[in-house]
Amino acid sequence: MTTDAFLADCRARLAFDLLSNTWNAVVLWALREGPRRPVELRERIGGISSKVLTETLRRLQFNGLVDRHTHPGAPPRVEYQLTALGQTLLAPIDAVGAWGFEHGDEVMAAQEAETPPEHTKMGRRP
Repeated sequence: MTTDAFLADCRARLAFDLLSNTWNAVVLWALREGPRRPVELRERIGGISSKVLTETLRRLQFNGLVDRHTHPGAPPRVEYQLTALGQTLLAPIDAVGAWGFEHGDEVMAAQEAETPPEHTKMGRRP
């Protein structure tokens, strides 16, 4: 196994892949304060469809970052919560979020500077 962070079989690339999906980080962050039902997650997150939320929760569960708990009743209630492993990603997510808060305006200014005039007229970006 190599230690080069950009080769496909490296553990660092696995971590980059997990955090490169926007919804992964957002759902993990939404679960930071404790277990949530899917409807609660959708309310907290906003802008995520039920389908995408379900896919994201399954992906996070597959990767050992989230646990799914079914509570008996009619109808049965399902909750998701971070695993201990999932909790270890909160600090990196927080760091990336802080970076975005601090430098987001600079990134958007760079994007605007690089956007050809014909795209800005119609409100589109490449």
